[in-house]
Amino acid sequence: MPRIGAIFNPYTHSPDEFRGAVLAAEEAGLPELWVWEDCFRQSAFATVGAALAWTEAVRIGIGIAPMPLRNVAATAMEIATIERLFPGRLLPGVGHGVLDWMGQVGARVASPLTLMREYVPALRGLLAGEQVEVDGRYVTLDAVSLDYPPQTPPLVYAAAEGPKTLRLSGEVADGTVLDSGHTAAEYAVATTAIREGRAGAGREGGHDVVAYVVTAFGADAEARAVADVGDKPDPALRALWGDAAQVAAGAERFFDAGVDDVVLLPASRGDIGEFYREAGEVARRVASATR
Repeated sequence: MPRIGAIFNPYTHSPDEFRGAVLAAEEAGLPELWVWEDCFRQSAFATVGAALAWTEAVRIGIGIAPMPLRNVAATAMEIATIERLFPGRLLPGVGHGVLDWMGQVGARVASPLTLMREYVPALRGLLAGEQVEVDGRYVTLDAVSLDYPPQTPPLVYAAAEGPKTLRLSGEVADGTVLDSGHTAAEYAVATTAIREGRAGAGREGGHDVVAYVVTAFGADAEARAVADVGDKPDPALRALWGDAAQVAAGAERFFDAGVDDVVLLPASRGDIGEFYREAGEVARRVASATR
């Protein structure tokens, strides 16, 4: 079923603002709040653990945490612990990380695709309670299993952009996180590649596609949204703006392109609490329309 979430952006808001933002999202009835872990801003797992402790209902997504920064067993332990503490409310995602940043900390890999191919299945296996053996180029696990795996393993998302990574995410992950700044037609190409990868791997069931979309509400909404898209062609096709009804209607073109979860990325200027209130109304409108 199509759904709506929103983002806490670590570039426009500091960790000191996070608690207030999370409480505003919960109060607004926002179903999902997503964060990401960019070097060298705020930790993904500490952030989501705090957010889940402060709230009762909102699901918290990590879109994404860089794979090269953590051993896959450590990532599995983080996710499993949070999932057992707050069952069913964590949406964990991993990705390559920005290569220059990975180089700064001595974690850059020569083949990010190989890392994802080894890392994501190992992570999913550990979270499923399996004993995992991997002797790969980047991932080595010798009869590793979690003592406290989740009762129900969460979906594991992978970030993807290029054609090869999109197909691989369909092959090895449970869901894919797509970055902002794309048109519905571009998302349609991406979702096709993801599902081709999944089908080619013989995997059954659905694959959850999450897309970040720059969004603005209120005064000068169109100008703010278009400005945040940048210098890409046809910026109006790459963003959403207006009131809740207009944004809900505009999101339909992304759902039609195969996106399951349109996650609203606040345009740079604006009150975050008011943004989440409007986003919560968008979510209610989308949910009501699909019942």
